[in-house]
Amino acid sequence: MSHISQSDSDIESPKSFNQIVKEVEALKLWRQQEVLQKEKEKIEREVQLVALEEEINKIKQQEAKLLEKLKKKQSQKSSNKSSNGSTSQEDVGSLNVDAYYQPMPRRVIKEPKVRESRVDFPYFHGKEDVDAYLDWEMKVEQIFTCHQVGEERKVPLSTLAFQGQAMYWWTALVRERRHHNDPHIAYWNELRNAMRRRHIPSYYSRELMDKLQRLQQKNMSVEEYRQKMELYLMRAGIREEERLTIARFLSGLNFDIRDRVELLPYRDLDDLVQLCIRVEQQHLRKTSFKSKTQASSYVKKDNKREGQYDSSKNFSKGQEKEKEKDKNKNVVTSSSKTSDIKCFKCLGRGHIASQCPTKKVMILRGQDIYSSHDESSSTTSSDSETNEEDHQIERAYPYDGQLLMIRRLLGSQPNESHTSQRENIFHIRCKISDKACSLIVDSGSCCNCCSIRLVEKLDLIPMPHPKPYQLHWLNEDGDIIVDKQVKVKFSIGNYEDPMVCDIVHMEACHILLGRPWQFNKKTMHNGLTNEITFTHNEKKFVLHPLSPS
Repeated sequence: MSHISQSDSDIESPKSFNQIVKEVEALKLWRQQEVLQKEKEKIEREVQLVALEEEINKIKQQEAKLLEKLKKKQSQKSSNKSSNGSTSQEDVGSLNVDAYYQPMPRRVIKEPKVRESRVDFPYFHGKEDVDAYLDWEMKVEQIFTCHQVGEERKVPLSTLAFQGQAMYWWTALVRERRHHNDPHIAYWNELRNAMRRRHIPSYYSRELMDKLQRLQQKNMSVEEYRQKMELYLMRAGIREEERLTIARFLSGLNFDIRDRVELLPYRDLDDLVQLCIRVEQQHLRKTSFKSKTQASSYVKKDNKREGQYDSSKNFSKGQEKEKEKDKNKNVVTSSSKTSDIKCFKCLGRGHIASQCPTKKVMILRGQDIYSSHDESSSTTSSDSETNEEDHQIERAYPYDGQLLMIRRLLGSQPNESHTSQRENIFHIRCKISDKACSLIVDSGSCCNCCSIRLVEKLDLIPMPHPKPYQLHWLNEDGDIIVDKQVKVKFSIGNYEDPMVCDIVHMEACHILLGRPWQFNKKTMHNGLTNEITFTHNEKKFVLHPLSPS
């Protein structure tokens, strides 16, 4: 058996050697063919160069001949002009006939060179924003169609607009394709597909369809809602009938607009959108008119209260004047008898010191003594000051708007007949971050407080309290540890003021202003009208409470 195996190996070895020899000869032939092809290409190039040189020489010869002809014609014209009319009439006639029948020079129509217009591409930074990429792609395609850019120039022009991360991605992609011997990206469709794989995730179409199905108008205007729906339809590549688009549009509208529009006739989607815009404008006019009427009702109520207060003042002043007249009469009747009486204060006659009309008021503060003017002069000056101050007073009314959160009614029933503030605390609405919040001013509170719900709803940033303490009277849950504060900027009319408040559990209101605020602002409370007056930034403000309900 061993002899047989050795003979087989001896038989196989020369076959493999023959194959190697054949492959080597084939390689030699291939190399010789390549060398021959290169020589042929060189010979063809040399032949082309020789042909080009011959054509150039011919063109130069033609140019030289044309120049000689031009020179001869110019010399003939100059000789004809310099001659003194020695030519005969026949010669002149022949010359005129030759000139008349001379062929017209051909007009060389120069084809205008097509100047390529300058194309300004929008920059693309390659950020992970699908909408930004799709907008850029749409803009680039519009530029291509507008300027009629050729297919060979689309890729170089679009890649010139790459900036930042997009430029790094493009250079890395070119190197990778060159490394793997892949063909270069030469067409716009290939570049667009590569960029879409890079910037658009696989779940984008599914997410876009989900957004389209859940699209609602809510706080958007009708025009904004329509534009958003059309954008989603275009990005998702959905082409549907107009009646389906109308149904989709109606399903996302707000109920107050949809209920009105469904009863009106319309032809197409554009007509429906115009009707919705008109209904929306009507709603806006109604809401603005309601807000104006509410503000005017607050002003009328305050004017009525001031009128009642002024009438009561006038009535009391009339009674005081009648009493003064009666006293003056008594004094006149007794003046004849007491003409010899002398006053020890004003040194006048006819009255005693207790009945002296020129009384002086003395104010004692510590060890200093201050004396005021006469009562008559002081009253006139005070009246003038009050008249001047009335022009500078800014009245602040409650902020009109929906409350930040719904609160439970504390067993109170609305009663229009109760217009007095006799049993009401000072309660007003203020504005915090464009939200209506309830505010109470209470002189029995030793601190300015803010509810935890307000802090959570408006995402205010709390800060630690410098001196934590305990409260017992706000809730029935026992002692409350107050260890946090928050800075709240509220406004009532033109009055704006930032206030540091302690954060507590509170259900009666959102903000409670206590003695610290009243002390700092030097407030004055009118018990009859329940109004609070104070000065802020050298302006006098009057806060009006909410009407009783």
